[in-house]
Amino acid sequence: MTEDASTPILTRQGAIATLRLNRPRHLNRIEPADLAAIAAALSEVEADPDLRVLILTGTGRAFSSGYHLGDLAERSEAAVAEGGAGLSFEEVANRLENLRQPTICRLNGGVYGGATDLALCCDFRIGVTGMEMFMPAARLGIHYYPSGLLRYASRLGVDAAKRLFLTAEKLGAEELLAIGFLTYLVAPEELDQAVATLADRLAAMAPLAVQGMKRALNEIARGTFDATACAERVRATQRSEDLREGLAAYRERRAPLFRGR
Repeated sequence: MTEDASTPILTRQGAIATLRLNRPRHLNRIEPADLAAIAAALSEVEADPDLRVLILTGTGRAFSSGYHLGDLAERSEAAVAEGGAGLSFEEVANRLENLRQPTICRLNGGVYGGATDLALCCDFRIGVTGMEMFMPAARLGIHYYPSGLLRYASRLGVDAAKRLFLTAEKLGAEELLAIGFLTYLVAPEELDQAVATLADRLAAMAPLAVQGMKRALNEIARGTFDATACAERVRATQRSEDLREGLAAYRERRAPLFRGR
């Protein structure tokens, strides 16, 4: 980990990759260049069959303060929605949600603005006691982008989404757990172990099954479920070496060793 500001840093250890936002002096605010770097990192992870989990986190005492509002205010109306290399924040968020591998957001501290949607894009969110979040869009005069609104409503429910978007109310860790924004809540000193335990568990699962079910569940949540494509993925797993390995391991009372084929 480095304290020098930079675009997000991608590292890997075995089957697990970590993407770290790295502007701690400004609470990991997201600059236009960061959008391009995140998109490139997601493409790299997506293309690597040996990677089975991605962890998204931040450097320092906060996860992220969201998109750089100074940049937003200074840009022309036509360019407001776009970031580095013509990428919009919405596009990068959607790429994260649709990543093939399961994702964990390691919320090492507060999460604000657009960064709250990056967290929701992840399949699991592990936060720490004492953290907080808020979505200041209405306070700033910003109408949030469509897929972000859909993600909030489908994952947290309409009532919670209205509360967060329309009032800009700040919520603490325990309430974030209660409304489903957090999957798990742990003490700060337990965060690394909790993330590692979940990442190892996910990495040990059959990747074809995990990735296929993740895609189907996201489609169901968005109301875009493709039953035909899902059925084909089911058939593919039924023909897979991983299924034979999983059944053999069950009979032999041992841990399976999946290869993703």
